[in-house]
Order: sequence, then C-alpha cells, then structure tokens
Amino acid sequence: MTDLPPALPGAPDADNAPGIRILAQYIRDLSFESPHAPESLRGGAAQPQVDMGVELNAKGRPDGFYEVELKLSARAVREPETIFHIEVLYCGLFQITGVTDSDLEVLLMVECPRYLFPFARRVIADLTGEGGFPPFMLEPIDFTGIYAARKQQEAQGTVGQA
Repeated sequence: MTDLPPALPGAPDADNAPGIRILAQYIRDLSFESPHAPESLRGGAAQPQVDMGVELNAKGRPDGFYEVELKLSARAVREPETIFHIEVLYCGLFQITGVTDSDLEVLLMVECPRYLFPFARRVIADLTGEGGFPPFMLEPIDFTGIYAARKQQEAQGTVGQA
C-alpha cells in the first residue's frame, strides 16, 4: 500500500472535486435522405445551399446521471430540389460531480455538447460520404454562444415563440 501525502489545506476533497465523466455515447436517431440520387450525384452542377440546425437538450435521470442530446441536421438544396437531408440525434450519458447547481446548467448545455460534437460531426461526414457526396464536415459550433442566446431569449420571454 502506498502512503499518500496529506491533503493541502483548502484543497478540494477528492469525493467532491468537480468532474465530468462520459459513461456512454450513442446514436438515438439517424436519418439520411438523398431523394434525387443518382441524378443529384453528377458533377459540374452549382454548389448547393446548405442549411444547418442545432438543438440541445439535457435532463437528469433517477440514477443521478445526466443525459445530453445533441441534434444536428443539414439540408443541401440546389433549387428547386433537395440534394440530401441528414439528421443525427447523438447523445451522451454523463456523471457530473462536485458542481454547484448554478454551474450545472452551463456544463450540461455547453461542455457536454462540446464533448459530443466531434463524434456527431464524424457520423455526418461518414454518412454523406457513403451517400455518394463529398464528406460534409461541419464547422465547429460555438455552444457558449448558443447558450447565451438561449438565456437572452428566455429573459425576453421569446423562447419557443415563432
């Protein structure tokens, strides 16, 4: 057995030290549509317009863990038709310890999606490549900016209104 030095005065207790553990990552839902293939796969046509969507959700579970959902969607359109449409609902199960309630929401809505994003991005790139298109590489997402905008909308009472 190894003797550990005593904790420094004022150092956080190891049991209450802030931490995030990713317990699982998984695809809950995945959809890829290429309604006009193989005609839409021909080269030489104009570049399509791509519309992106990002949705974030998080919820606590009875077992004390947190589930975070990152939904990414991309629709490529070359007027008047859709070239491809992809949606992935990529999720993670997280254990979060030593965090105050006031910091928990930021971790769930900013840091946890930041962990999930590279994996969801890879799914989209691989699937568009398998669909016959060049792999679609999403640009990095500013989850802090999304969170700040959402909080501002909540403060103004405009969340969920069209």
